Amino acid sequence: MSGEHKTVIKGNSSKYVKLNVGGSLHYTTIGTLTKQDTMLRAMFSGRMEVLTDSEGWILIDRSGKHFGTIVNFLRDGHVPLPESKRDLMELLQEAKYYLVQDLVLLIENTLKRVGKDDVEPVCNVPLLTSSKEEQALITSTTKPVIKLICIRHNNKYSYTSNSDDNLLKNIELFDKLSLRFNGRILFLKDVIGVGSNEICCWSFYGNNQKIAEVCCTSIVYGTDKKHTKVEFPEAKIYEEALNVLLYENRHPRPDAELMQATRGYSTSNGASGYQSDEEPEEVSKDRIRRK
Repeated sequence: MSGEHKTVIKGNSSKYVKLNVGGSLHYTTIGTLTKQDTMLRAMFSGRMEVLTDSEGWILIDRSGKHFGTIVNFLRDGHVPLPESKRDLMELLQEAKYYLVQDLVLLIENTLKRVGKDDVEPVCNVPLLTSSKEEQALITSTTKPVIKLICIRHNNKYSYTSNSDDNLLKNIELFDKLSLRFNGRILFLKDVIGVGSNEICCWSFYGNNQKIAEVCCTSIVYGTDKKHTKVEFPEAKIYEEALNVLLYENRHPRPDAELMQATRGYSTSNGASGYQSDEEPEEVSKDRIRRK
């Protein structure tokens, strides 16, 4: 590709380098990368040429999923290992590739203790039981977070004709997204109403902060009584789910222009371009709120 070239990386141990490992971006020091006798030491001690792009990112053609674990092990000499046997096997392959022998031995010993017939879940979705638990989960993960509040019993009005179907569609979409992105996003489900009176609401978090919210319920004032309308703004939910991936493996916030470019579907006032044709537009609260 244009702009790519090979170079030799030299510098003192405190010098920072930028690494692009299969699209996953990392920023660390030469001292960390050369701390143990590994292939990374050979790459960053001037003994090997490395490929860089026009912006100075060092390109490594490997999956970046477990590279952060590799770096943390080099930095500290120990690291929490994944619980999933599949992730352990993937991490083992990366440790062997980078010749991190101490980590290889640690993983192999761990795998010996894992039952061969153990069934590993495809994904885990915590059910929130308190605001304290919610905050702890959000602040302790490095992944973006998607939370769905789904509590039908919060309603004190009757539902419109399609509300139950739309509530189910929101739950089904949450399940599909959690299966598809479980390795990259932490999914949380609130089924008891932790600190909220919402019936159906999506929240999106990046860098431990709420960045968007899509509320799917509103009150419709009919001729006889008030009705609760549950909507299914599928396109908007997909948009926010993809936007939250911009916070993956990033310490600072994503570039503001990049975030704006991804929101082309939204109207200028920040509201969704989605509009239901089931009921009139007499809705008492906005469905989408941004932080």
